Amino acid sequence: METSETTDLLQNKEIAIVGGGPGGLTLARLLQLKGANVKVYERDFNKEARVQGAIVDFHFESGLKVIEAADLMDAFKANYMPGADQYRMVDQDGNICIDEHNQDSEAGFGDEHFRPEIDRGALRNILITALLPDTVVWDSEFVSMEQVNDAWELKFKNGTTATAAIVIGAEGYRSKIRSYVTAIEALYSGATIIQGEIDGPEKECPEIYALVDNANLVAMGIGKTIAVQPRGVGGLTFYASSLYPEDWFKTSGIDFNNKEEVCAYLVKYYEYWNPLFFTLFKASSCFAVRPLNYFPLDQNWEAKPNLTLIGDAAHLMPPSGEGVNTAMLDALDLSECLTSGEFQSIQTAIAAYEKRMQTRATLLAKEALEGIKDFSSPSDESIKKFIQLFS
Repeated sequence: METSETTDLLQNKEIAIVGGGPGGLTLARLLQLKGANVKVYERDFNKEARVQGAIVDFHFESGLKVIEAADLMDAFKANYMPGADQYRMVDQDGNICIDEHNQDSEAGFGDEHFRPEIDRGALRNILITALLPDTVVWDSEFVSMEQVNDAWELKFKNGTTATAAIVIGAEGYRSKIRSYVTAIEALYSGATIIQGEIDGPEKECPEIYALVDNANLVAMGIGKTIAVQPRGVGGLTFYASSLYPEDWFKTSGIDFNNKEEVCAYLVKYYEYWNPLFFTLFKASSCFAVRPLNYFPLDQNWEAKPNLTLIGDAAHLMPPSGEGVNTAMLDALDLSECLTSGEFQSIQTAIAAYEKRMQTRATLLAKEALEGIKDFSSPSDESIKKFIQLFS
């Protein structure tokens, strides 16, 4: 990997990025291209420790722009999933309402409307491969840190420590680094998702597998939704979404580690739907429950001298297709502020980045919150709007 000489702000400074998701890995790549000294501390035991989730779509003005800046477009093109950006929508009876599979599209790379999908695991591999050897320090779950002179001493669950002049929290919505930046806490959006993973869908739920057809499937009924996406390794991930009271996952009495219990709940909750959806629930090897939280739209804090946040750690919002794209755009903005030579100190560079980041995140979070009820608990009217949108 060719790198340029680092700027004065980062000269002889060790940078610690906590969290090895798309945002953190992208930031490491961009900073290394500028000659910076970076380590990524990731809690996973190794690269293969867990499934990375379903596919993610990349947008022209954000994710693809960053991939280009990171000089990874060739690797992206070699790994994205052609056709996976198409949608098929069905109603609760399984009737097809929208089918982009039957629509010819001439959109491609360079077209602002093209949103190619890539498996999250493949994306992670691309980013890790692009880093210098041993950049990612595995099995490093962050516990705490304290300031020692002008640096931070980080402590990890495995008993190791690290020292860094600059720390960036990129460990998602459960960020522990965030508490060192701000005391602002997340709010509940009103919606909760139950996520399931299917490893052998062609055998375990063949009708659903055929309906997905390597793209995005959305099933909408009054008050509830199911979204199904392929994983690059051949599996499926689904998200059953609806409006629930806050802390419902704690008060429901359901043991979400007991897949039979979760499956029985979902079959009952979707009892008036076509039974083909029950095969999806029964085929799932594991479940996770995710209340959809968000940070207040007006959140603000004073920039710290050597500490900041990117991605969900900074601006958690309900899913809207913007999460990975926005985290990667945060990485680009922060890397540019730190290496442009425009700022006199790390703190002023961080302040400039955070202003850009928060302005962008406020607009995206507002849009995501406005759409949460239409998607997680749709009415007959909102279903018609959704069909019109895609048609």
